[in-house]
This record gives sequence, structure tokens and C-alpha cells, in this order.
Amino acid sequence: MQRIGSLVAGLFILSIVFAVVETLFAANPEQPRLRRTGLRTDVVYWFLTPLVTKSISQIGLAIILIALYRRNIADIQTMLIAPNSLLAKQPLLLQAIEMVVVGDFISYWVHRWFHRSRMWSFHAVHHSSSSLDWLSAARVHPVNEWLSRWIQVSVLVVLGFNPMAVAAYLPFLTFYAIFIHANVSWGFGKFGWLIASPKFHRWHHTSEDEGLDKNFAVLFPWIDILFGTYYMPADTLPRRFGVKDDNVPESFWGQLLYPFNHAGSIRQRQL
Repeated sequence: MQRIGSLVAGLFILSIVFAVVETLFAANPEQPRLRRTGLRTDVVYWFLTPLVTKSISQIGLAIILIALYRRNIADIQTMLIAPNSLLAKQPLLLQAIEMVVVGDFISYWVHRWFHRSRMWSFHAVHHSSSSLDWLSAARVHPVNEWLSRWIQVSVLVVLGFNPMAVAAYLPFLTFYAIFIHANVSWGFGKFGWLIASPKFHRWHHTSEDEGLDKNFAVLFPWIDILFGTYYMPADTLPRRFGVKDDNVPESFWGQLLYPFNHAGSIRQRQL
């Protein structure tokens, strides 16, 4: 009950904060808020993801890490984080920066994989929001959430980053994901290529042709620049969102079942 109370409080507080922010700096001022399409579905995700999806994800991560240790990955990790290793000799701040950069690099490629493989039907659920705002960040299919987190965390831990530091890094990603989905026009000006902004991520979610399969990074757009997937025109913002040429159900249960009914579907636009 305490966790449910925290989620209710968080939803209430963030609703007030983003009501102000999305009113003052709206990217799309005409977009409805309380009566927008999919609001009820996103509220269900808001509660489901922390209470069910993330709990199962933590169990899955524990199983994966145990399996890795049984395959002698523990020896590799011990060598990497030994007192005399290169990683251990570095200042904690530098280690933290490296973890965030490596984590976003992993996230970038996992994200691209979800766009171009048969996993697209799971990721399409997240892209199905036709009205994009901060609460849209909660709309993630459990399979999408599980695989993304399992891959990212497993690689970081095997590389030698402290599991406790990785665990602290994940809530930060959750908060930043909420921020970049907000209905605001912020692009961070000259630093837009360096740090991901709401404008950068809105182009990722657009159903307009020029923005399809662009801007995969969560934190660092320069990763997209390196691999040719960066797109953020200076003076325009996307107006259309959702899944192009597809019809993901709007209901929560319909979205959970959708990928299994379209298991063979692949994103038509290849990267």
C-alpha cells in the first residue's frame, strides 16, 4: 500500500508540475490534456510498470546475473574491478560518467534493434501515443521494458561497473524519459547535439516521414550523429505522432496482446 501511495503522490505532483511547464512552453498548444486520447491507458501503465513490470524485471535480472556467474563471468568481472584494475583506479566521478555513456551506447543499439527487427510489434506500443506528453513515457510494453533493462544492466555489470551504481542509474533514466516525452518545445539550442531534449525525442516519436527511425539515444544525441540517425531541424517541430501505417489498439489489454497477434510484423522502414 505504501508503494501505491507513492505512485499516487508522484502522479499528482508531476501532473501539477507538467501542467504548468507544458502550458508555458508547449510544443503543441492545441493538444488536449485531461481529455487527450489514451490518457486512461497511460495511467494504467503508470501503476503497472513499477508494481508489476519492474518487479518481474528485477527477478529476471537476478536470474540472468546468476547464470552469467555460473559461466565464469564472475572471474572476468573480478579481474575488471580488482583493486589494481584500470576501472578501479579511476575517480568515482569519471566512473559514473563512463557508466552513463556506455549505458546510453548500449541503449541506443537495443533501441535500434527494437525498430528494425521482429521486436517492433512490442516497441510499437510505446510509439502508439498520438498525443505525446510526459505521461506517454509510461506506455511501454512489459516485454520491451524487460529486454531493454536486462540487456543494458547485464552488460554494464559484466563490464565491471558496480551493481549498486547501476541500480542508482536506472531511476535517473526513468525520470529523464518522463522529461523528454513532455509536450514542450525545448531543444537546448547549441547544446542540442550534446544532451537529449524534448524536441529531439519528439522527432523520434513522430509519424511524419522525415523523422521515422531517427534519434534513438536517450541521453546523448551525439551517438545518433556518429551513426547517422540524428534529425532535429532548427525551426520546426513535428505535429503528428503515433505508429505510421499500423493500428495499435488504444486499450491497455489490447496493447498487451497486440504484439502476440502481430508476432511476424517487422518495421517496414529499415534503418
